[in-house]
Amino acid sequence: MTRGSTTMNDVSPAGILQIGMGFWSSKALLSAVELGLFTTLAEAPLDAEALSARLGLHERSARDFLDALVALGLLDRQGGIYRNTPATGLFLDRAKPSYIGGLLEMANNRLWTSWGALTEALRSGRPQGDVKGAGDDLFTMLYADPAKLEGFLRAMTGVSLPTAHALAQAFPWGEVGSFVDIGCAQGGLTCVIAAAHPHLQGTGFDLPAVGPVFERYVAGKGLAGQVRFEPGSFFERPLPQADVVIMGHILHDWDLDQKRLLVAKAYEALAPGGRFIAYDAIIDDDRRQNAFGLLMSLNMLVETPGGFDYTAADCIGWMRAAGFSDARHQPLDGPNSMVVATK
Repeated sequence: MTRGSTTMNDVSPAGILQIGMGFWSSKALLSAVELGLFTTLAEAPLDAEALSARLGLHERSARDFLDALVALGLLDRQGGIYRNTPATGLFLDRAKPSYIGGLLEMANNRLWTSWGALTEALRSGRPQGDVKGAGDDLFTMLYADPAKLEGFLRAMTGVSLPTAHALAQAFPWGEVGSFVDIGCAQGGLTCVIAAAHPHLQGTGFDLPAVGPVFERYVAGKGLAGQVRFEPGSFFERPLPQADVVIMGHILHDWDLDQKRLLVAKAYEALAPGGRFIAYDAIIDDDRRQNAFGLLMSLNMLVETPGGFDYTAADCIGWMRAAGFSDARHQPLDGPNSMVVATK
C-alpha cells in the first residue's frame, strides 16, 4: 500500500483520539477519589445539589463532572439521584477493607507529574517528577517522609488487594505452613493470605520504618497472633526463612543485576521443596497483549533508576539460573500473573 492510499472511509480515528485524550477521563476519576465522592455516596445516594454541597463543588462544574462520571460508568443516576456502581461502591469507598483507591491517590499526587515528563524520560533514561530531588532514588525519598511513606504503603495495598485474593485461591496453601511476604508494605497481601488460611504463620519483611504501619494494619485485621513483622533490607541481609517466599510488585522495581540477586536470595531462604512466588503485571512473552504490563514498565522508567517489567520467560530464566529446578507461569487477576518455582 502506497503512502496516502488509505482514506477516512476505510478507518476511523476514534481509537487514536480515545487514547490521546484518555487523560480527561483519568483525571476525572482521580479527582473524584481525591474529593471523597465515592465514600460520600456510600453513606447515602444524593442529588446534585446536596452532593455539590458535601464536596464543595462550584455550581458551574458540578453537573458536567457528575454526569461525566455517569457516562464513564463510574456512577449511576436515576431520577436525579446519584449513587455508586457496584464496582465503585466496593473498591472506592475508603471505609471498606476492599478500598483500592490508595493507588489512585498516589497516581493523582505523584505519578501524574512524573508521567507528564515521559518524553524526557524516554530520551534520558532517567526517572522524573519529585524523584529527581532525591538523587533519582524513589525509596530514599519516600521512606524519609512519613506522610509520603504512608501514602505509598496505602498505594501498595491498593494495587495488591485484588491479586492477593486471587493468590489466596490459586496456590495450594494447604501443603505449606509458613510464608514470608518480602517488601510487605502495609500488609495487604500478608493479611489476605493469612485470613484465608488460618493454619499459616505469616511474616512481613520490609524496612524498619514500615513496621508501625504494618503492625497497625495487622492489628486492625485481628491477625496479630498469626502475622508478625521482621525489619530489614533485602539487599543487606538474608531473607527470613519460610516454606514460601513471596515477592509481589518487587522485582520490577530493580535493574537486571538486582533482580537476579533477589531471586538468588529467595533460593537461599528456602529449604529443599520450598517455593518462591514472584508476581507482577508480567508481560506476555510475545510483548503484544499485556498493555498494562508494558505501561507499568514505562512507569518504572519514570519512577526508578533501573526498574523494568518482564516476561514470564525472563523470570523463569532468572529462577533456573539461581538453582530452582522447576518454574511455571500462572495467571492471577486482570493483567497480573505469577511465576512459581520450587527449590
